[in-house]
Amino acid sequence: MPRVVLLGTLDTKGTEYAFLRDVLAGAGVDVTVVHAGVFAASGISPDIDHQEVARRAGADVQQLASAGDRGAAVAAMAEGAATLVAELHAAGRLDGILGLGGTGGTALATRAMRELPVGVPKLMVSTVASGDTRQYVGALDIAMMYSVVDIAGVNKISRRILANAAGAMAGMVTIGAASGVGSGSGSGAESADRPLVGATMFGVTTPCVQAARRHLEDLGYEVLVFHATGTGGDSMEALARAGMLAGVLDITTTELADELVGGVFPAGPGRLGGAGAAGIPQVVSVGALDMVNFGPPDTVPDRFSGRTFYQHNPSVTLMRTTVEECAELGRRLAERVGAVESPVTVFLPLRGVSLIDTEGQPFHDPAADAALFDAIRSGLPDRVRLVESDTDINDEAFAVQMAQALHEAIAAGGHTRNAAGRGTEKGASA
Repeated sequence: MPRVVLLGTLDTKGTEYAFLRDVLAGAGVDVTVVHAGVFAASGISPDIDHQEVARRAGADVQQLASAGDRGAAVAAMAEGAATLVAELHAAGRLDGILGLGGTGGTALATRAMRELPVGVPKLMVSTVASGDTRQYVGALDIAMMYSVVDIAGVNKISRRILANAAGAMAGMVTIGAASGVGSGSGSGAESADRPLVGATMFGVTTPCVQAARRHLEDLGYEVLVFHATGTGGDSMEALARAGMLAGVLDITTTELADELVGGVFPAGPGRLGGAGAAGIPQVVSVGALDMVNFGPPDTVPDRFSGRTFYQHNPSVTLMRTTVEECAELGRRLAERVGAVESPVTVFLPLRGVSLIDTEGQPFHDPAADAALFDAIRSGLPDRVRLVESDTDINDEAFAVQMAQALHEAIAAGGHTRNAAGRGTEKGASA
């Protein structure tokens, strides 16, 4: 029987959680109800009470309640819930997790959900699910369902929403058990003998990533491609840190440009650090560092008037990075890569870093590219291998060369520094 944890503040949402529990039980799901509020549960008897949750955070629930500091109470109970949920999953008592709440309940439940591996079903019914949910979802596969009405009783609208949520969770854990995927290591039997590699891609680096992926798949790898939209890069970094990847093919590092200039797709400060934290090899290039991303043209800040733009599609406006910005991007990339202890190779395509940066294309700017490359050359420590190719990033031979370099580093063990030092190598030519 699949096992679902219902996690929430039963002092204010007990009736709603009782409804979820009954619907799930009727669908043949074993339910564990966890109370993470600081006051006594109402309308339902939890299987795991709030004292147990608080204890795992080193706190006392009575003291949290009497202090009257809601923010501190939510933070403490969230940490305790995260520890408890991880324990339940490790013990085989959690195949999926479902929560509901407003801002506080959402922050609490999703904090615990982020403690679980990718692949474990995670569903949050929330009053804030129709807005920017990045702070709740992070880099994991948390599904957010908008509650439409406030979670304040079971009524004509909320009854259907909550029933849909319970049905979705029952379906996820049931299909997982039936298909043999299980409770969420993130990889099924089909991947057991195929090492996982993470790769980053943008529309303007797609030919490169596709060619590299084909080469790695021919070598026996399974390639996970991440869209470099900020959350995509962060997701890859999270999987690397979790030990799920054998190596990283970071072809598209464009998120650094949005972080620097103020575009809409910045990644977090951990970008380019996941492979090093996990001790796995990585190959890094400069894909799409010629651009900063914005939404439709009328959303571009006025301070950028006069810059070079390209309309990628009705929803995405690209802005060319300048010489000065490219120099700083090169410095930052070299600094982050240089801090990595595991094997890393940096590849530079000297004739263009994207489809629209080659000769004759709207973002072709040899001076800006040269500033990027020079900053990387001067900023990398000698122990980092640097390969330069007189071609553009989407040249097939260049893509295969990067994939082969990653394969060789993985095959060599991938947990020691490059012994040969840097130097500068010449790569494939167009």
